[in-house]
Amino acid sequence: MTNHGRSGHFVFPRWANLLLPGLVAVAITGPLYVVAVVGYGGSPQTTDVGYQPQQPVAFSHAMHAGELGMDCRYCHTTVEHAAMAALPPTQTCMNCHSAILPDSEKMRPVLESYRTGMPILWVKVHDLPDYAYFNHAAHVRVGVSCVSCHGRVDRMEQVRQVQPLSMLWCLACHREPEENLRPVEFVTDLGWKWPEGVDPIERGLELKAQMNIASPRQLTDCSVCHR
Repeated sequence: MTNHGRSGHFVFPRWANLLLPGLVAVAITGPLYVVAVVGYGGSPQTTDVGYQPQQPVAFSHAMHAGELGMDCRYCHTTVEHAAMAALPPTQTCMNCHSAILPDSEKMRPVLESYRTGMPILWVKVHDLPDYAYFNHAAHVRVGVSCVSCHGRVDRMEQVRQVQPLSMLWCLACHREPEENLRPVEFVTDLGWKWPEGVDPIERGLELKAQMNIASPRQLTDCSVCHR
């Protein structure tokens, strides 16, 4: 890139010789960098994990599921029988709160809902796309605990998303479900762990056989989640 004029002087400075290899390097690495940044920045691990919307009622899972030890199924009544884990109607709240802290400021939206018959407009935290089918009952009834997907909600004042719930994340479990299996009677015991000295994978494989869970090939077929 250095040219001599008629007088024999350089038209461009010597450092201009570095421009060509620099441009080549940018042309090669630039697209890779953009793909990496966009891929990471747009991944569910980045965009979805940590999602914690403000709810219309300051309901504390840490208090109800944690300190009071309420079973998840008291409020989410359909989780063992249907695809959706139903949100509780206001009457479920009032079963307790008609006598417990009925005059609390935090209870005002609940009392208003109970008085008018209008439902509380909870904001969905774990919201899968419409093209992905997920059945709560199919998982809970074979020993996949709530904690595997939702984390320790019994320690959360306000529920947040702790797993990406992405296709890759789901497929990893469908290929090796034994890592997330436990005895069915403990699915809602979020703090439950295998006793010391027990190999979780070995016991998970035993439970997988007992529950007659389909093979990884069957569980990773597209039609399982996309119907």
